[in-house]
Amino acid sequence: MADEPWRGEVLSIYVAEYAGVEMHALPAARLVAGVGVADDRYALGHGHYSYMWHPDRQLTLISQEVIDEVSRAIGEPVDGMELRRNIVTRGVPLNSLVGRCFAIGETIVYGGRLNVPCRYLERLIDKKVFEPLLGRSGLNCRILRGGTVRPGDVVRPLRPGEDSTIEAPATEPVEIDGASE
Repeated sequence: MADEPWRGEVLSIYVAEYAGVEMHALPAARLVAGVGVADDRYALGHGHYSYMWHPDRQLTLISQEVIDEVSRAIGEPVDGMELRRNIVTRGVPLNSLVGRCFAIGETIVYGGRLNVPCRYLERLIDKKVFEPLLGRSGLNCRILRGGTVRPGDVVRPLRPGEDSTIEAPATEPVEIDGASE
């Protein structure tokens, strides 16, 4: 088998049950296809942008490399929990994954669009992260094949033909435990 062009890993996983509340780290998370991260605000319909449902807002990723650069740019520590993304990765070229399917552990996701930073985040964490995040604020994804992810799981591109077993991305809200996304 040919060498894969990159291979990254999950460093941490975060959820928050409601918009604006502090996120908390999880030792594992269940990704639900077409819905989101179980127990997260967007899967539950309680996110700041839930009223603007979009299939690519089921899961958000950001790289540790960007977090480190943002910390240097603003001159103070920033962590993945503060930036309010679900998964922090290392060694994953997130910006190049728009329009592509890739694996996170046993799950398969579709990189729908780049995340756009907002001033709401700056107000929430009281740190000037908007400008340093422009063009590298993470990746918004659709969950195509659900499963459980954990820190340490491999993030990798799909091998040729591997994506032929996944269903088309969801384009409408799906219900999970009585709440729609």
